[in-house]
Amino acid sequence: MSQISQISNTLKQLLRQQQITYKDIAEKLDMSEANIKRIFSTNSFALDRLEQICEILQMSLSDLFIIAQKQTQQLTQLTEEQENELLANTKLLLVAVCVRDAWTFDEIIEHYDIDRHECVQLLAKLDRIKIIDLLPNNHYKSLIAQDFRWIPGGPLERFMEQEVMVKFMAPKKEEPWTFRFYLRGRYSQTSVDIIQRKLNQLTKEAAVLNQEDASLPLSKRQHFGILMAMRPWEPSLFENLRRET
Repeated sequence: MSQISQISNTLKQLLRQQQITYKDIAEKLDMSEANIKRIFSTNSFALDRLEQICEILQMSLSDLFIIAQKQTQQLTQLTEEQENELLANTKLLLVAVCVRDAWTFDEIIEHYDIDRHECVQLLAKLDRIKIIDLLPNNHYKSLIAQDFRWIPGGPLERFMEQEVMVKFMAPKKEEPWTFRFYLRGRYSQTSVDIIQRKLNQLTKEAAVLNQEDASLPLSKRQHFGILMAMRPWEPSLFENLRRET
């Protein structure tokens, strides 16, 4: 990603967190909303215009550059200590998930049974364990990359296997599958490598789309789970029919 694209993405995230719209910027800068949208869509930021937008955000250009630089160094994997901290408190885990999906402070307390004071404490704890940088007025900057992976065999992976994946594969009666497909076969290692590469690419694309959608209001976004898995495996009903050698 180019540096100017990173700056643009950082600006969008900060505007989202402070609930500042393109229309608000247009009014403050005496410009049309269409022009503001064009600037962001084409990343055509003149330096003086960039400084004006930073003033609306009540920060300096250097603040913006520092935040953008830190975002290029986001964590792609938590430590075992961080994973255990999250799992020790269900509400902390919930807020961490909301933070990753770019929920605002107000959206969290409106949607879940967490009061204002408690949410501040939970955000402060996420800041302490270095999952976010807590900013003034209950804003934050996530330090976790969209495509982060949990530790193989670690606390979060065990939790996902025991509590999430089993329930995910057994939806409630009124919960339809948006897409479900199972495929098996016998593949060469070359084919396995190709499939894994494509699955990794799809994971990255899904992470980028989630980040782009973070600029939309919560009412325009829906919770979805995407589960991709691949491993050497044969159904037990087939395995039991193998001829003994």
